[in-house]
Amino acid sequence: MAKVLMKGNEAIGEAGIRARGLCYFCYPITPQSEVAEYLSKRMPEAGGVFLQGESEVAVSNMLYGAAGAGVRCWTSSSGPGISLMMEALAYIAAAELPVVIVNIVRCGPGLGGILPSQSDYRQAVKGGGHGDYQCLVYAPASVQEAVDLMPLAFDRAERYRNPVLIIGDGMIGQMMEPVEFKEHKFPPLPPKDWATTGCKGRKPNVVNSLYLDPYAEEKLNLRMVAKYEKMKKEEVRCEEYNTDKPYQALLVAYGTTARICRTAIHKLGEEGIHVALLRPITLFPFPRQRIYELAQKVDWVMSVEMSTGQMVEDVELSVRCEKPVHFFGRTGGVVPAPEEVVEAVKKQLGAGKGGQA
Repeated sequence: MAKVLMKGNEAIGEAGIRARGLCYFCYPITPQSEVAEYLSKRMPEAGGVFLQGESEVAVSNMLYGAAGAGVRCWTSSSGPGISLMMEALAYIAAAELPVVIVNIVRCGPGLGGILPSQSDYRQAVKGGGHGDYQCLVYAPASVQEAVDLMPLAFDRAERYRNPVLIIGDGMIGQMMEPVEFKEHKFPPLPPKDWATTGCKGRKPNVVNSLYLDPYAEEKLNLRMVAKYEKMKKEEVRCEEYNTDKPYQALLVAYGTTARICRTAIHKLGEEGIHVALLRPITLFPFPRQRIYELAQKVDWVMSVEMSTGQMVEDVELSVRCEKPVHFFGRTGGVVPAPEEVVEAVKKQLGAGKGGQA
């Protein structure tokens, strides 16, 4: 299929349709409103359901109900809207329902601004809502990757019966890039014999997250933990750059920040400074083992982010306190320039030699 030039938000909407995500609930918020705008026209053409709720709280509970009925459903939003969905997201996780949520991140906290950021990392990776639950979290670095991750997200949501997040900063949603809508084949999914599809000829199914018996609640939590451990073994995804030859430093960055780091690495290479990059594609599960292995070849690691350093702790856990982890980032919607990353690396290399950068 030929590539077409599309804005990220619109491409995500089209990818959702092609992944058979034909039930979409939404409430508009910048910088992802074009997903809803696109689907308001496109979804009826595809024979699907488009519904704008009265709030993000309403939308998240619509997802709960539709997913409980076995419908492949999803939404998209941004920081403050995602926050309002967190209570229902915890219910959805506890009820073991498949839902896909796209977060095109804006800067915060609070209303913040509409410019791109990566400051929702902890919200996505560390839960966001209450209780012992985790979401599988994908972080695309391009519009094409966002498109490719949509069918995977729906498949894994149903395979694990668990919410899946796709988290991309505002640039992913607003930039235009050539995309190709590829055919994706997955193994057959298990039957949805848990869904509330009408109980004629079988016992009723109950979708529930309330367990007054502590032993029943503990059994649920342990079953969910086993699911997350399986994700850690089977779902880790990452990309390496410049690791096939000796390097002096290792950068860890995700999303569009990783693209900035690639440009910085190229500029450093022109000066004879060899730097490698590890890009997590899954933020949960995090590629801890691979970061550990790559970190053994250098004196230090640097996390580069569009935040105040929300991923740093996971990088530190990955290197197991055996190497120092430094941080460079911009926040408030400021996008770091490659030259700033270059200077941060050179400064740290100079400090490591006992001199001034």
